[in-house]
Amino acid sequence: MKRLVVLLICLLPLVSMGQTPFAKYLDQAKGAPFIVVDKPALKLTLVDTKGAAIKEYGISCAVNYGPKQKKGDHKTPEGTFKITQLLYAKGLSHDFKDGKGPIKDAYGPWFLRLSVPGFIDIGIHGTPFPESIGTRATEGCIRLRNEDIVDLKERVKVGTVVIILPDKSK
Repeated sequence: MKRLVVLLICLLPLVSMGQTPFAKYLDQAKGAPFIVVDKPALKLTLVDTKGAAIKEYGISCAVNYGPKQKKGDHKTPEGTFKITQLLYAKGLSHDFKDGKGPIKDAYGPWFLRLSVPGFIDIGIHGTPFPESIGTRATEGCIRLRNEDIVDLKERVKVGTVVIILPDKSK
């Protein structure tokens, strides 16, 4: 009996926590797995239908802080969006305006386009610059390591909700 009481006391904090870390976003996801992008922590988390983390990935997001407001502001949007396209991006080039010219495979193997009003070119994608993960280095998109975008793409679909948390005041 004494062991049972000790066991229950040890488990009490786990039971009383009740909610999973991402439960507060469940209403936005409408009963499906979803993604939470934490810009301050430079993390992307895939979340199940109960609000528990399935998998976490390191990211790179925009150089500048705050919500995206106009093209070229180098800010990552904030809010709730959906994946509108799973684009095979192998071979696509982009000029990062760093003097190196267009970079082939600039988006890695996949570009997951997001429904950001006023912008058709914001998404979650791979990178030829894996060293940028864990830093603020993009023009507005969310970068993952190429192996991570391949893994994530297999776990999501068109319509998956993506919640991008706001930057903390700098």
